[in-house]
Amino acid sequence: MNKQHGRVRCEPGEKPTRPLTGAALREARKRLGPEWKIVRQHHLEREYGFPDFRTALAFANRVGRLAEKLGHHPDIGITWGKVRLTIWTHALGGLSDQDFTLAAQADQVR
Repeated sequence: MNKQHGRVRCEPGEKPTRPLTGAALREARKRLGPEWKIVRQHHLEREYGFPDFRTALAFANRVGRLAEKLGHHPDIGITWGKVRLTIWTHALGGLSDQDFTLAAQADQVR
């Protein structure tokens, strides 16, 4: 990862060799608010609430732009008034530091 303008960018060429586990996973978890859930030590999930579909869609689009900038892409589910993000590093089959970076920054674009 490299820093640009105070933001952390996930570099596609930087590939972790194994998913975070144990103490490293617990330490990374501290970077996120309690709304984020770690599911089976495999992925992060969070559901955001909005007053309507239009606002939810606008947030999903902001997350999409962020994901493109970071080069790291979540699964995004949109329903009326809700957006669910599911994040993990597909190449690892689990969580990496990049996942926590994306999750923390998604909270900032809300």
